Amino acid sequence: MKYLLDVNALISAIWKNHPDHTKADEWLEGKELATCPLSQLGFLPVSTNPKALNSEMATAHQLLEEFLQKHRSQFVADDPAPLKSSAQKSEQVTDSYLAELEATKGTKFATLDQGIAHNAVEMMR
Repeated sequence: MKYLLDVNALISAIWKNHPDHTKADEWLEGKELATCPLSQLGFLPVSTNPKALNSEMATAHQLLEEFLQKHRSQFVADDPAPLKSSAQKSEQVTDSYLAELEATKGTKFATLDQGIAHNAVEMMR
């Protein structure tokens, strides 16, 4: 089974100082991974935001690239139309879209977020 990582999964897996790093790192062991433009683009501003991780952009790029190579992560196009998302609230838009994306590809959407009601979602525990 292949798993598309959402932004929080990428952040927790890549940044060793993240409180969920160990959980994410252990969960990823032996799994086939994927990312998409939305998940990669979400990783970069959070990693470089002064109120979040406050990294330099070059460092964030390097860490993401190293992670993707280490895990031989597949890149998938985020091709479903955004209006196909079943989100009901603003905070559901990205997760709902990514879950729908993975449902169309027959894979799973890996997240640390709780409460996402979709068949394609798998919680990282």
